[in-house]
Amino acid sequence: MSQDRTCTHTQLPADKELVLKVMPMPADTNNNGDIFGGWVMAQVDLAGSVLPARRIQGRMATVAVNEFVFKQPVRVGDLLSFFAEVKRVGNTSITVQVEVYAEHIRTQGRYLKVTEASLTYVAIDENGRPRPIPKLPGDAP
Repeated sequence: MSQDRTCTHTQLPADKELVLKVMPMPADTNNNGDIFGGWVMAQVDLAGSVLPARRIQGRMATVAVNEFVFKQPVRVGDLLSFFAEVKRVGNTSITVQVEVYAEHIRTQGRYLKVTEASLTYVAIDENGRPRPIPKLPGDAP
């Protein structure tokens, strides 16, 4: 997939938290020379779990990938920044929106949104069954 990525640069989101930065390596590429989509998905799952882990305070599991959109290819030499935001907190689950931005090492300070996803995590007990998420001060009853 040969696309000119120079005309679609964007700003990093100020309303989401930076939860992960990682640089894919040549071993993470497919036969087209782009980074495997599965590798990106694994990193998104890790990044998406950061905010729920703070809230759940124990074991949790990814129960749904509600949406996953690959907007641009990721290439070797891209530094990926993963931004997350909690979208919904239920009794046992938390849904998180993750946005991924690429910054090519040779054009630092210029970002391109390459992926976005929505994932749901569930708090689980020691038997793997859903458990209530601890309430925070200010939560609705």
